[in-house]
Amino acid sequence: MWQLFRKTPMWRPRPFRDRYDVVIIGGGVHGLATAYYLGRAGVRDVCVLEKSYLGSGASGRNTAIIRSNYRTPEGVSFYDESVKLYERLAADLGYNLLFSQQGHLTLAHTDSAINGLRVRAEVNQLMGVESRLIWPEEIQRLVPALDLSPRPRYPVLAALYHPPGGIIRHDAVVWAYARGADRMGIAIHPFTEAVGIGTSNGQVTSVLTSRGEIRAGVVVNATAGFCSTVAKMVGLHLPIVTHPLQAFVTEPLKPFLDKVIVSATLHVYVSQTDRGELVIGSEIDPYSSYSSRSTLPFLEATAAHTLELFPCLRRVRVLRQWAGICDMTPDYSPILGEVPGLKGFILDVGWGTYGFKAGPVAGKRIAELIATGRTPELIKPFSLTRFYDDTLVGEKAAAAVSH
Repeated sequence: MWQLFRKTPMWRPRPFRDRYDVVIIGGGVHGLATAYYLGRAGVRDVCVLEKSYLGSGASGRNTAIIRSNYRTPEGVSFYDESVKLYERLAADLGYNLLFSQQGHLTLAHTDSAINGLRVRAEVNQLMGVESRLIWPEEIQRLVPALDLSPRPRYPVLAALYHPPGGIIRHDAVVWAYARGADRMGIAIHPFTEAVGIGTSNGQVTSVLTSRGEIRAGVVVNATAGFCSTVAKMVGLHLPIVTHPLQAFVTEPLKPFLDKVIVSATLHVYVSQTDRGELVIGSEIDPYSSYSSRSTLPFLEATAAHTLELFPCLRRVRVLRQWAGICDMTPDYSPILGEVPGLKGFILDVGWGTYGFKAGPVAGKRIAELIATGRTPELIKPFSLTRFYDDTLVGEKAAAAVSH
């Protein structure tokens, strides 16, 4: 007889203590990955605080696209390490994450778009990342359902093909990191909100929560769209603006799309899950908000753009729609590392639309920073100080659309 219920929970409730060496605020992929890699480094007096259930924020409200075909050398190196971590993550965590490296195509509809993709391809190749420019004949072989005729308003002229790109089961990644951290004795406290952070003489000293105060020498802010509100608890104003990001899924269809398709011109991206649903998203909403409500104008516009690429989907029904919130920086790159002048306060924020794909590398390198006291070379370019030193890492060209 099939067992319908697990006999043991994936992570256990642990006593709520009044002191930990490290407190991580945010129970999404970044916070849980940091906890897991801290445990691997031998730092296990750690707790993770999440104001709702694990993965309830951006980690559960994204489209789970994994790629490393970025524009800057700093970004390519960083995200390429994350892809490599994802490739072996199921084995490391002992959990099937349904990672499918099916390939990622960024479409070009204009000559200027082709030039931009050509630059990205060359940067990728110089950094050892597999990406190349391909043309309609090859695109048609890879994606037979895509309309490559001259009929659309913006015909497809070329594409950046990135074979390592793909999709993954986002909730499985959250659950597996949580289970891995729990097995090393790390405390996970869902439904526990951080409402204040104590400091003294330029040092973090405690976190005030909805369940009481916790003393700690290190506090990690891994709260995605709410990172600015958490930073204000220590008087820090981050160069981050939060925007909603929406997506929707269709009814299940027979498998016909085994590539991730992205169009910057149409502001749309499409992929098909293992269950047959099409996951379709677009650009961030053009206004700042903490709202996670979906809207009809988004659905109308994004569905219309999808049909320009795939007219065969005109009779397919939409099942559900959702929105998350994104923490956008001016240069479209994250903010990682310790805050100057406030010892022990660590940032893992500013991910915008890139956050889920960076969960493993950010968690591993932030854990390395905490365990060793030294900032890893890979994350040095993403320090908060770059906004004062005029050393921005401009990744807008690699955004394509928000995914």
